[in-house]
Amino acid sequence: MNIFVGNLSYGVTDIDLRQAFEAHGKVTSASVVLDKMTGKSRGFGFVEMSNEEEGKAAVDALNDFELQGRPIRVNEARPREDRPPRRDGGGGGFRGGDRGGRDGGFRPRGGGGGGRY
Repeated sequence: MNIFVGNLSYGVTDIDLRQAFEAHGKVTSASVVLDKMTGKSRGFGFVEMSNEEEGKAAVDALNDFELQGRPIRVNEARPREDRPPRRDGGGGGFRGGDRGGRDGGFRPRGGGGGGRY
């Protein structure tokens, strides 16, 4: 069973996460999600338990459990397609200031110079 763990203290490591869940059954894997740019924790992670029964026991026991000073949020992880859409439209991305174009969508400041603008 795959479990989502949120509201993690930024100091929590994969090992800390594994140790918290091992009291409730066999942990197949435990990982804190890191920011790709900074390498720092994003404040959530995932734990894979060996079976459904142990996973449910861990979810029940550890939701609101205080880990390194913060109450963690624990629930069964849902596949991406099962999650509700984000309120902010999601997607992220960058298109530039004026809908793209060869120059990234930005127009030069000021009036000097020729160009096609």
